[in-house]
Amino acid sequence: MKITSISTAVVEANYDWTFIRIRTDEGITGLGESYLAPGLTAIIREMGRLLVGEDPRDIDRLFSKMRWAASGAGSMGGIVYNAISGIEAALWDVLGKYCGVPIYRLLGGKYRDRVRVYADCHAGEALEALDSLMVARRPRWLPEEERTAISAEINHPVHGRAYGEAEATEVFTPEMYAARAREVASRGFTALKFDLDVPNPHTMDTHSGTLTHSEVGFMVSLVEAVREAVGDTVDIAFDLHWRYDVSDALRLACELEPYGLMWLEDPVPPENVEALRRVTAGTRTPISSGENFYMRYGFREALERGALDIAAPDLQKTGGLLEGRKIADLADTHYVALAPHCIASPVGTLASAHLAAAIPNFLALEWHGMSVPFWEEMVTGLDHPVIEDGFIRVPETPGLGVELNEEVARRYARPGEPFFEET
Repeated sequence: MKITSISTAVVEANYDWTFIRIRTDEGITGLGESYLAPGLTAIIREMGRLLVGEDPRDIDRLFSKMRWAASGAGSMGGIVYNAISGIEAALWDVLGKYCGVPIYRLLGGKYRDRVRVYADCHAGEALEALDSLMVARRPRWLPEEERTAISAEINHPVHGRAYGEAEATEVFTPEMYAARAREVASRGFTALKFDLDVPNPHTMDTHSGTLTHSEVGFMVSLVEAVREAVGDTVDIAFDLHWRYDVSDALRLACELEPYGLMWLEDPVPPENVEALRRVTAGTRTPISSGENFYMRYGFREALERGALDIAAPDLQKTGGLLEGRKIADLADTHYVALAPHCIASPVGTLASAHLAAAIPNFLALEWHGMSVPFWEEMVTGLDHPVIEDGFIRVPETPGLGVELNEEVARRYARPGEPFFEET
């Protein structure tokens, strides 16, 4: 069997969902998804030149071929791996279909029939829609009133992210957090995650990585509201998006200890493992990170130095499913659980679910599509919703277990991007 073509399509949702299709000379096609990045589809097309004529069943060798061919653009990380990860997942879909088994069988078999999902919650009413540079945008399919709300965000980009101004034009209150937590928990989710670096009326400087006493108090009030809203039977986690320095991240983590968090995510920038270790060692609040680590090599030092309580690779960018399996095995030698980061469509989410089913040390898989009205419609092949009562039933059909709903994908396709073989 030989690869005959590799093509892409991009859907404009809350993020850009970049799909990869691999065709073979035996009529088997594979579907994968990559994490968004500037210029991503051009990179994927370049990678395709390396793979046409190759046997798609040689997945690990083809991963190495792509990795070393692009080593000058980043041997240990970078957006090249976003491209490689989506291609690699599509290769697994081809192999599963060729062998007549689901992907999880090829990754070692399954530990669980259902994969626990944690819902990434947004307290505001408007969809958070971001382009490949994480700049707010107005998706064409949104109602006019929601486009207007996002326009305000574009004009005042102060969502607590770095390089915004300290002015908070919209404040997410504890009452808003509590209401959203109750709503999502009522849908059967046993784990929720909220952003904690949101607009804060006490913020004085978004550039310094520091927190005032009143900022910390406001952030604690958000956590307290969520915990009181869902009680002790729902796990809760909070994300800081690499925003803070060691002392203030540690101060906040210690203040949150009474609330029994599942984890506090990315408290400090990802490039300094020692800084992360100091936070992790200094608090009883579990610390999670890893969505910006690439391959098992990127996790090695953090795991060996005890900098991670929970590892959170993003399987659409860290190197793919086999590399994800290697990361899970490495983490397991340190008795660290995996909670994969995931902002993907159902395609990438289900690919991640196959890995989650096949590893022992799995905790929960992220779902970031709650505000996208067509999220469930993006795939065909299941006789039930992708997510039911906070869990994903792992598909038993060959390969990924679903196909892309091209009618829906075409409806929301990003202008200016090819739609697979069409130009």
